[in-house]
Amino acid sequence: MAKGVSFSSLDGKKLRIGIAVSRWNGEITASLLARCREALYSCGVKEQNITVVEVPGAYELTYAAYHIIKHGRVDVVICLGCLIKGETMHFEYIAEAVTQGIARLNVDTGVPVMFGVLTCLNEKQALARAGNNHQNHGYGWGMSAVEMAILKKSGRRPGRRSS
Repeated sequence: MAKGVSFSSLDGKKLRIGIAVSRWNGEITASLLARCREALYSCGVKEQNITVVEVPGAYELTYAAYHIIKHGRVDVVICLGCLIKGETMHFEYIAEAVTQGIARLNVDTGVPVMFGVLTCLNEKQALARAGNNHQNHGYGWGMSAVEMAILKKSGRRPGRRSS
């Protein structure tokens, strides 16, 4: 059984997208950002409708996403980061804080905020998920963001399938 989600044709021509991206593990996050942009462009999102805010690390992603929502009139925000486990508990604390912060933004702001943060045990795992290939998760996060923005704009009640 294949992992992942399939996406139908998505029209993002009228969407405004915010992206908060961490510079920590910059090689990884730059690759995620590049593939995320490819996904957005493939849906027709215009370059001028994409706002990118860089922050030092993953912990700062929640504030950056909030800032984009508060000041940017966006339909969705994508948080891109990469945490790699080290020898101390720091990884666990940051991963939990970022997860809870992004989850809270979804509920508190009414704007979809995508959790595009790799949480890996080592650099090899991170590179496998952010490489320049079809396995780069940035693309899927971009597609998911367009789908969620369309859902937000549609006014449909969640949990109901259209016939």
